[in-house]
Amino acid sequence: MKYRILGRTGVKISPLALGTANFADPTPENEAIKIIDRAIDAGINLIDTGNTYANGESERIIGRALKKNGKREQVLLSTKVHYPVGPGPNDSGNSRLHLIKSCRECLKRLQVERIDLFQLHRHSDDSHIDETLRALTDLVHWDMVTYIGTSTHPAWKVQEAIMTSELKGLERFISEQPPYNLLDRRIENELVPMCQANGLGILPWSPMAMGILAGRYNSMDFPKDSRAALRGGIYAERVTPQGIEVGKKFVVLAKEKGLTPSQLALLWVKDQPGITAPLIGPRTLEQLEDFLPVLEMRLDNETRKACDELVPPGSAVANFYNSATWMKMIVANSWGGLK
Repeated sequence: MKYRILGRTGVKISPLALGTANFADPTPENEAIKIIDRAIDAGINLIDTGNTYANGESERIIGRALKKNGKREQVLLSTKVHYPVGPGPNDSGNSRLHLIKSCRECLKRLQVERIDLFQLHRHSDDSHIDETLRALTDLVHWDMVTYIGTSTHPAWKVQEAIMTSELKGLERFISEQPPYNLLDRRIENELVPMCQANGLGILPWSPMAMGILAGRYNSMDFPKDSRAALRGGIYAERVTPQGIEVGKKFVVLAKEKGLTPSQLALLWVKDQPGITAPLIGPRTLEQLEDFLPVLEMRLDNETRKACDELVPPGSAVANFYNSATWMKMIVANSWGGLK
């Protein structure tokens, strides 16, 4: 496996990162620990979580797993903060008050002294970027955090933050974590070029489009055990008739290439220009085993072209930015196409 450099840091990470949004909900702790151990043994060295995943239980499971296996120093730990963690008016957002308090709580749940990559889960209009960056800079200076990054931010806000950091001598974001898969390629228009120009790593989430590209959805009648059915809301909104039809064709393409649909979906994201490492989110150890061969694979030009014919570069047939309030462009949940 060839490791990749994370942004401008010089830090080497595996071309796939372990996402843990499924830990505790629905993946039970014993299975989650097996997934962590197997991923580390396979060479995956970035584990990503968030302080609101299963109300913090995802972080707790990771902390207990790393205490048990003694492999904390073999991995980079990344987590995210922004979303509400309580009923109070200051229990969410990107203010100094919330960030410092949340970081301390993350450290306790993870049972570590330092978080390697501390990310803003979403953009906030309520906090000035100067306030946010000064808080994050202090966390780095206090050795509570090593690097800082963003998730699901608009390109112009990341660029604004970089300029603010450089002008005022504050810590600089090293990565962005956007939604990216064959069904939603909008980051190719502005975000990817911006990250490439500024030396930011890109750690995409939902590379398999919530299972649509794995053939999980045959119609708008969702499988009972799918996220769309169990959680509804934004998850259900991401499933579109257009996306399902592309998913069906994608499954056929994967079989023609001798790959499982999940493997091809991951491989496509992993080997797109500017991408550092997509986040895999296995619910079971069996799923992880299916993903691991992608670590050694390379996407050939013929397959890349075939994928471009399914969904052209820069376009979308499903909306994976629907949790971002700043995104004005939507993808219609009908055959009406883009709006």
